[in-house]
Amino acid sequence: MKLTKKQTGELVKACVKNDRIAQGALYKLYYADMLRVCNSYLPDKELAREAFNSGFLKVFQSIQNFDPEKGELGGWIRKIMIGTSIDLCRKELKFNHVSTELPEEEEPFLSPDILEKLYFQDVLQNIRTLPYATQTVFNLSVIDGFSHKEIGEQLNISEGTSRWHLSEAKKLLRALLETTGNERSKEGRGERK
Repeated sequence: MKLTKKQTGELVKACVKNDRIAQGALYKLYYADMLRVCNSYLPDKELAREAFNSGFLKVFQSIQNFDPEKGELGGWIRKIMIGTSIDLCRKELKFNHVSTELPEEEEPFLSPDILEKLYFQDVLQNIRTLPYATQTVFNLSVIDGFSHKEIGEQLNISEGTSRWHLSEAKKLLRALLETTGNERSKEGRGERK
């Protein structure tokens, strides 16, 4: 459900006044989307839920700082959830500081033919099999559109390390997706594995 600017303003004002009903409504309104954001960065459900709860605590503690002129409420909350997930990821998971630089032309890519054969859940399931650090860099770069410089700043890693993790993610995903795509082709023809 998308709120009008007036409804958003009223909801935010009530949350600033610590109105529990308004806070509950805000929580319910963004629950599914924001939990999905946390799950995309922390595939361990317990860590994702921890990031989600910490993120909403931050939302309620800083709701008075939300400026509707600078963007939508959902985007503001999403930014907090991503930051909270990254903080928890940084705390819980180790990033290997790899300085391998790959030229652009050597960076692996995913063939459109492979992607056409897969469903969204297959892709998501394959992303979740990546090592946490590599998965986090992949999500930040591909899903959320952060640059390697921004990723490096957020995760306290070099741009080269970020590039390496993205390249590694693409290489691993390509191998996983090709395997999944081949299995589907065989199933479609009635062949057994």
